[in-house]
Amino acid sequence: MRLVYCLLSPTFGMHQYTADLANRMIERHEVHLVTVPGYPADRYAPAVHVHTPSRLTNTGLSVESLRFRRLSRFKAEILLVKPDMVHFTGPHLWNPYLLYWLKRRGIQTIHSLHDLHPHSGTPLKPFLRFWNRVVVRLSGRILVHGRCYQQELLQSGLSIYRVVYFPLLHLFLSFRRTQTLIEKLEPVSYDPVILFFGRLEQYKGIITLIEAYRRYRTSESLPTNTQQKLLFAGPGNIPEEWRTYQPEGIEWRNRLIDDDEAEALFRSCCVLVLPYDDATQSALIGAAYFFHKPVIVTRSGALPEYVIEGQTGYVVPTLDVEVLANMLQSRLADKDVLKAMGDSGRKWYDEQRRLETHALHNLYETD
Repeated sequence: MRLVYCLLSPTFGMHQYTADLANRMIERHEVHLVTVPGYPADRYAPAVHVHTPSRLTNTGLSVESLRFRRLSRFKAEILLVKPDMVHFTGPHLWNPYLLYWLKRRGIQTIHSLHDLHPHSGTPLKPFLRFWNRVVVRLSGRILVHGRCYQQELLQSGLSIYRVVYFPLLHLFLSFRRTQTLIEKLEPVSYDPVILFFGRLEQYKGIITLIEAYRRYRTSESLPTNTQQKLLFAGPGNIPEEWRTYQPEGIEWRNRLIDDDEAEALFRSCCVLVLPYDDATQSALIGAAYFFHKPVIVTRSGALPEYVIEGQTGYVVPTLDVEVLANMLQSRLADKDVLKAMGDSGRKWYDEQRRLETHALHNLYETD
C-alpha cells in the first residue's frame, strides 16, 4: 500500500505524533509524508519519503492559508505520489477541501481528531467546533484517542467502522533515540522530584499544582528536612502570580526542553503530574509509563482512561487543591511503592502499544 501522511504545518508536537505513526508503517507499506519545509526531520525514519512542495509557516488558521496557489502545489504533489490512502494527522484550514477533493477521486482518507471539544486554551473555539463537524462529515474514517470521544461520535450517528480509537502513546524523542531506548532502557531512579512537563499554559492547572504543593510543603507530617521539589519544565509565559509567594522547593526550567534533558527528567523523577483544568488526552502519560513512572492526573477528558487507579497512578478532581495536596503527601514517601506502580505502568504501556500497532494496521488495511 502507498500510504501518505499529510501535515501542512510545522507544529512540532503534531510532527512527533505523525512520525510515530509513519515510522511504524515502513516495514509493511510505502510511506510518504507531505508537509512543509522546516519540519523536524530527525523525528522520522530515513525510509519515510518526504515531500515539501511549498512553504507554510503557521498552524493553518491564519491569513497565510488563503494563498490558494500554494494549495494547488500540495494537490499536485499528492497526485504525483498516487496514494492508496491519505491520513491527515493535524488540523489545517485546507484539510476539509482536500478531503472532499480526494473523495471525488476515490482515494481513501483518515483524519485524526485531537480535540473533539477544543479545550479552554484553544483560540477560535467556535470556528474549530465548526471545522470539526466538517472534517467528520467529509473524512472516510476518524481516529480519536479517547474512548469517551469515540462513544460520543458513535452516539451522534457515525458507524463503528468510521470511528477508530486507540490511546496516544508516542514518545517525545527523535527516531534514533527512541529506537535505542526500545532496544535497551537504562535503569531509572525515583529522585524526590515531582515533574510537570510541557508548555506552561493557564488551562493546565499550574496554579492548582503550586497551591497543592504549598500545602504539601507546610504539612505538619512532612519532615522539615525534606528534599522533595516541584519542577516545571517547558516553554511558555510565566505570569507574576505563579511566582508570587511560591513555596520553597519549586524550580522553573522555562524553555524548550531538548531530548537529552527530557529523557533525564523522565528517567529521574518520582512522579509525573498532569493537573489540567481542561484536557482531551496527553501522550505524556504513556511517556511516563515508558520510563516506569507513575502519574497523577485530573478527571478531565480522556486522561482517566489512561490510568489504572492505585496501580499505575491516581486520578483526582479538577481544580481540587486539597485532594491533590493530600495525594502528594500520602503517595510520594515510599520509593518501593512508586517503583511497583511504575513497573505496572510500563506493563500497561507495552500491552497498549501492541494493541495500538495492531489497530493501526487494521485501520489502513481494511479499507
